[in-house]
Amino acid sequence: MTKRSTFGTGCMVLLFALLCSPFSFAQAPPSGESPVERSHFDESVRPQDDLFEHVNGKWLQQTEIPADKSNYGSFTALADLSQERCNEMIKQLANQQHETGSDAQKVGDFYKSFMDVDRANKLGNEPLTAELAAIDAIEDVPGLVKHMAYLMTIGIDVPLGMYVSQDAKNSTVYAVHLVQNGTTMPDRDYYLKHDRKTLENQIKFLDYIDTVFKLSEIQQPESPSDKVLAIEAQLAEASWTRVRIRNANERYNKFSIEELSELTPEIDFKAVFQTIEIKSPEYVIVNTPSFFETLNQMLTETPLEDWKAYLKFKFIDANEEYLSQDYVDAGFDFFKKALADVQQQKPRWERGVDLVAGRGGFGALGDAVGKLYVAKHFKPEAKAKMDALVGNLIRAFNDSIDELTWMSDETKVKAREKLKKIRTKIGYTKAWRDYSGLTVDPEDLFGNVLRSNQVEFRRMVEKLGQPIDREEWGMTPQTVNAYYSPTKNEIVFPAAILQSPFFDADAPAALNYGGIGAVIGHEISHAFDDQGSQYDGDGNLNNWWTKEDEKTFKQLTEKLVDQYNAYQPLPGKNVNGKFTLGENIADLSGLAIAYKAMAYENLPEDKIADWTPEQLFFVGWSRVWQRKYREAEMLKRLLTDPHSPSQFRTNGPVMNIDAFYDAFDVQPGDRLYKPEDERIKIW
Repeated sequence: MTKRSTFGTGCMVLLFALLCSPFSFAQAPPSGESPVERSHFDESVRPQDDLFEHVNGKWLQQTEIPADKSNYGSFTALADLSQERCNEMIKQLANQQHETGSDAQKVGDFYKSFMDVDRANKLGNEPLTAELAAIDAIEDVPGLVKHMAYLMTIGIDVPLGMYVSQDAKNSTVYAVHLVQNGTTMPDRDYYLKHDRKTLENQIKFLDYIDTVFKLSEIQQPESPSDKVLAIEAQLAEASWTRVRIRNANERYNKFSIEELSELTPEIDFKAVFQTIEIKSPEYVIVNTPSFFETLNQMLTETPLEDWKAYLKFKFIDANEEYLSQDYVDAGFDFFKKALADVQQQKPRWERGVDLVAGRGGFGALGDAVGKLYVAKHFKPEAKAKMDALVGNLIRAFNDSIDELTWMSDETKVKAREKLKKIRTKIGYTKAWRDYSGLTVDPEDLFGNVLRSNQVEFRRMVEKLGQPIDREEWGMTPQTVNAYYSPTKNEIVFPAAILQSPFFDADAPAALNYGGIGAVIGHEISHAFDDQGSQYDGDGNLNNWWTKEDEKTFKQLTEKLVDQYNAYQPLPGKNVNGKFTLGENIADLSGLAIAYKAMAYENLPEDKIADWTPEQLFFVGWSRVWQRKYREAEMLKRLLTDPHSPSQFRTNGPVMNIDAFYDAFDVQPGDRLYKPEDERIKIW
């Protein structure tokens, strides 16, 4: 709910996001009429050499990244459309009177409280006073730990990272997870590297911390920014790399409360659980044990006054967006301008919609807005068409398993069992979130935010001891994305992604299979990528592979690691093939499965605007990855984004798919050519 993830960069929510009867789409347009925008194509670039540039080249040349964005493309354009639609509905509610306590009142008044800039400026530092005084009152390490626990409940990223999710080895119960947390910059490398750009960012971070303390006008130790950076740098050094934390088995470390006390004797977890008002669990899953050993040591070695300065900074930083304009400007200058090269703040209405309805997350009242979005913008027939598409993709995946030459019959049986158990969710949830516990005051933005964070924290921890909620969604309907959950073994497609260029009922079937079909295949494939494949059909972390098949699969995926390691989006800056492996497997496998599923359609024999259906399929694939990045954003993504940059998401998979060679007559010497015996075929 806060401007950055409530539970920090380490939080593992176990969602792998994009980020069967035959079904026929509407008739294709006449053969001379183009079903795609040809003005975006760069005809000087051959698809055999660069499919991404061929389909998107003119768009890339002619499109300027908006001043308020770090990147721009097909996903962004749809997300902007979704926000505009939400804004229209939210503003309407804000301009009307509603029954106190109703969702309509809460949505409208939350938005009004954010839009009241004059009030935020008039209040100045007043909203901070009570919370900063509470930090000042901390007297010892036990008090420090208890206050960190409290700060978690109001949405502050503290080193004591905690969340509640399914137990990966017993997916029928919820468990408490502990995970590394507490750093402010996007990745540990921002603290640990010593190249010129990293050092510049560290200096800008120090300046930002100093600005925060200066604006707050609070008593502070000498050189507070140095003290905050020193704590965060030590936390960063103790943090696991993103590659390591991807490993599902390595991050599953089950501790009893007694064992946890031995690991971290300075952290009284019984007091922690009492502070956050949950019954002490029988066990806790510690994702990153060595991090907590370091934190335990830091609690005794770092002066208490330094910790207080750190907590004050973290509290203000988490909430700068809801304070006066000078705080907002300081946050923008560091997080957007310095770290992502964004030149202009997003308009306030858009930030207000982000807060209330969410953009990537749930916002304060995401499901309340989602109900309105679905009623106005989601057609029931879209779900029926998606059901048919999913059925075809499942059927194609099943056929693919049968055809695998590298997998034994024993493992194939288990793979088909898992595939059969995958659940599909399309459009929107059947169990909307309840916001009855949230009080919203149109004149209390800061209080609204803290109360919302508390409600969402309670919603999470109250899962403990309850049956698994199979109807819960990890995204709102207005989110332009999709995901796979390994512990629930389900694929989920929110309403907002079911639009062009991903999905259009009036488009040729080939375009839809290259678009949303490949997205469906991508999410199904996550059930069988290097990490998802470690979970069985019931969502349990349970090896169902023979040792020989597991070895062969790893050899195949290592080839994919090597392929993507060679990609260089910026001079001297390569893609991390190990970090992006899961998404690269899903891109390759999803595209291959979608192409097979397309064969179940009655495709037209005639060309459409000079394209065969097979060519249109790959055109559809390429145009959904249309995207430009600012350099600073690209540098950040290479460290933090498990997806490869869009040009490689387009070109990387097709080099391994025989159908691409047939569709465009790719020959030796073409830049996207790879000898047949070197093409990587996994599913």
